[in-house]
Amino acid sequence: MDLRRVRKEYENRGLYEDDLVSDPIDQFKIWYSEIEEVGYLEPNAMVLSTVDKSGSPSGRNVLLKEVREDGFFFFTNYESRKAKDIENNEKVSLTFSWNELRRQVSIEGTAEKIPEIESDEYWAMRPHETKIGSLVSNQSSRIPSREELDTAFETQELKWRGDEVPRPHHWGGYKVSPNFIEFWQGRQNRLHDRIGYELTVQGWIFTRLSP
Repeated sequence: MDLRRVRKEYENRGLYEDDLVSDPIDQFKIWYSEIEEVGYLEPNAMVLSTVDKSGSPSGRNVLLKEVREDGFFFFTNYESRKAKDIENNEKVSLTFSWNELRRQVSIEGTAEKIPEIESDEYWAMRPHETKIGSLVSNQSSRIPSREELDTAFETQELKWRGDEVPRPHHWGGYKVSPNFIEFWQGRQNRLHDRIGYELTVQGWIFTRLSP
């Protein structure tokens, strides 16, 4: 598949109000299915941006694991930098960049921990070695060497060989409840299409934004 031609096709198609559905999460699902069709590598990769208690922002790639009518879900270490940021300030943003189709989706909202039973359900689906990795990683903390990390992994792998690895208390999921979602479609001459959905007391409304 020549992705250069695919990109041109979507660039020429543009993004028009008549083509949009009223709910931005449904619109996200439509775009997601289209990016899956062109074989994009890890289309669920997104940049999660947070702010710490001093006001300094930071961003990192995480993987979207589920989309429901009420939000976007991901899983992480509750003792990581991003988790500490969320504990201090629940406002976050998510950014999906799908360059093959010259598309971007930006999401603003609030993050909260999901119920433990839901984290347990997803943990049970994870590969055994990935579970071991979550056990040994004190995410975001400093470590003296890679060798120490590898040794810790080998120790835990031997300990849990043949047994089910329990979900550690420091690992679980978050739901991001959106209040603003923008869909960006690249166009010629940098006159890109931008449509922003805003959540109001009347529900979602969308408007065109200047590029």
